Amino acid sequence: MISRILKSIFFRKATGKAGRYVQSSARLFELAKDVMGKMNRVGFKENLAEVTTSVQLLIRMVRAYASGEYKGLPWKSLISIVAVLIYFVSPIDLIPDFLPGIGITDDVALIVWLIKTMGSDIAKFSQWEKSEKTINIG
Repeated sequence: MISRILKSIFFRKATGKAGRYVQSSARLFELAKDVMGKMNRVGFKENLAEVTTSVQLLIRMVRAYASGEYKGLPWKSLISIVAVLIYFVSPIDLIPDFLPGIGITDDVALIVWLIKTMGSDIAKFSQWEKSEKTINIG
């Protein structure tokens, strides 16, 4: 399924938009808000706890980058994260979101793929995030 998603016109469009989004902190913050809105609408928290945790981590990465707090994210990784989040919020994609039950299958598969693909970047961000919390608390 992932290869079909990555080759789809929907993901190619999302990737094209991602290049423009990363140049605007306001757009990145708006995208993060849209992602949270969709997660709440489709009931991610109750049904897909692991995916919810992963998406929340991606949102924190994007917000930290957009605010200028975190600069350790490689450009290619940033584009990939933003493209996946744009695809995620789009209601019309490989499997349209309005199809009950199966509409978010492609979105979930793409997020799982991204998390597996970006393991080292995510680990670095998580480490940075923990150290920031320690500094801010202590």
